[in-house]
Amino acid sequence: MSAYIIPIQTAFIAFILLGFFLVIPWLIYSYRKYGYVSPWASVVAYSLMYYMLSALFLVLLPLPATRDTCAYQSPDTVYYSLVPFTFVKDTFDSSSIVWSNPATYIQVFNQPAFWQAAFNFLLLLPFGVYLRYFLQEKRYWKRAFGLGFALSLFYEVTQVTGIYGIYNCPYRIFDVDDLILNSTGALVGFLIGPVILALFPSKKTLLAKKEKIQQSHLVSPLSQLLAVWVDFLLIKGSWFLTVGLITSNEMIEMVYTTVGFMAVYFALPILWGGKTVGSNVLRFKLTGLGGGVPSWQSLLKRSFALYLPWGVSTSLSIFNRMELDMNSPFYPIHVWVTVAIFAFFGIMVAALCIHALIVIMKKGERTFYFDYAADIIPRKK
Repeated sequence: MSAYIIPIQTAFIAFILLGFFLVIPWLIYSYRKYGYVSPWASVVAYSLMYYMLSALFLVLLPLPATRDTCAYQSPDTVYYSLVPFTFVKDTFDSSSIVWSNPATYIQVFNQPAFWQAAFNFLLLLPFGVYLRYFLQEKRYWKRAFGLGFALSLFYEVTQVTGIYGIYNCPYRIFDVDDLILNSTGALVGFLIGPVILALFPSKKTLLAKKEKIQQSHLVSPLSQLLAVWVDFLLIKGSWFLTVGLITSNEMIEMVYTTVGFMAVYFALPILWGGKTVGSNVLRFKLTGLGGGVPSWQSLLKRSFALYLPWGVSTSLSIFNRMELDMNSPFYPIHVWVTVAIFAFFGIMVAALCIHALIVIMKKGERTFYFDYAADIIPRKK
């Protein structure tokens, strides 16, 4: 069982890491495609990613301990099996089934060749179910079979090439039976897909909700927060790719980020008709109470409101790194100021979290503090 458990555990670890880095791209895609974050669509996307990782690792793991796999194999080692349905012959040759005695038929379940074939059949069966979800129509069964065959062929080529040259000899063989069983499993999964998918919301349901949401001018609160986060990542990303490559000085970084806030949250919307990079990606823009482009005063207030939490937390981090000798007359003042800053920061974070939850629960009927203070209303483009 460890031959299956270890790859699945490894896939889970890889899934957690990959899933974390793909959260923001997925949210952006979901809002652009559906106009909201669908829990069901998220389950489909992330479960597909975990399944594909598990299938790949089940095929490739465990890896050999050395790249020189040729050293552990005889010169006449055969790296391929091209005779179809060899698994059938192997299953019955290794069993003591008596065809005239049906009671002996159960022995087939004790044969490793049978379970190996069953595993290869089941490996891509879920892939077929996913294909049915995306392709919808039964008439695409040939396409599902072809995609299953292509994926299986990718696995087999990866194995027979020693993961494309990483190992100097293959550590698993190219087996035509695997192609047959994998492709058949994908096709069966595609055909029985409706039975499984009937338990969950259909893709048509998601699209119907999308049309209903598009009729409203309200911008989802999560979409607004995501746009702000995209703009912030743009500022920090530009730092790490430019000045951050030269220095790691916190004061310089703070000055750079402050200028970035003014450029992205203040200057850019003025020049771009109320849009930032984040709002444009999420397909909405900032407007004044009258519906036009916000005034520079409103955008300045919004920029300051967004900058304040980051500025306070960064200042706290810098101040906390200051070290004073305990005998210094300023040491008690330093302690009390540190406590006060921590208390203020804690209250601020709690207030912002409560505020965000209230706005999210109102589903766009209320605006976030940074838009409310600036008399700005996010509207769909």
